[in-house]
Amino acid sequence: MGAEDEVMKRVRERFSAVFRELQVTRPGVVKGVIDRKDLLGVASFLQDELGFEHLSCITAVDWKDHFECVYHFYDYNTAVTLQVHAWIPYDDPKIASLVKLWNAANFHEREAWDLMGIEFVGHPKLERILLPKDFQYHPLRKDFSQETERQYISRRKLKTGGR
Repeated sequence: MGAEDEVMKRVRERFSAVFRELQVTRPGVVKGVIDRKDLLGVASFLQDELGFEHLSCITAVDWKDHFECVYHFYDYNTAVTLQVHAWIPYDDPKIASLVKLWNAANFHEREAWDLMGIEFVGHPKLERILLPKDFQYHPLRKDFSQETERQYISRRKLKTGGR
């Protein structure tokens, strides 16, 4: 039995009804799909019980009918990545923050909020990280208009004599 199979076995034992999908996608990578309400429980288990010590990435996907946050958890001892896809309703783009478990989530969650508009509940300082603070939109959402002539006008006063 490979390390990926052992991870899947332990996750299934603990969360048999939680994962909509759980499979090895390539050597060293297990993909699982869950609902957003189960994220904290799954993440805590991965850290405390299975020894996944690194959260390398959080990204967001807009599927038009729902969002997904994709988390990459890594276990240095087994060299296994568990890629967890958490489904989020389009009309309520909120999910729990993982900053209390992994500080690395801090900037990843801010980026996902900035670009996609997903609110990470419990985040200590959810604010813009890439775009100007007074930008009103989330430009990677599919409902963001790409045809608008002027998408951004700063409310800050421009200095005279320069560009």
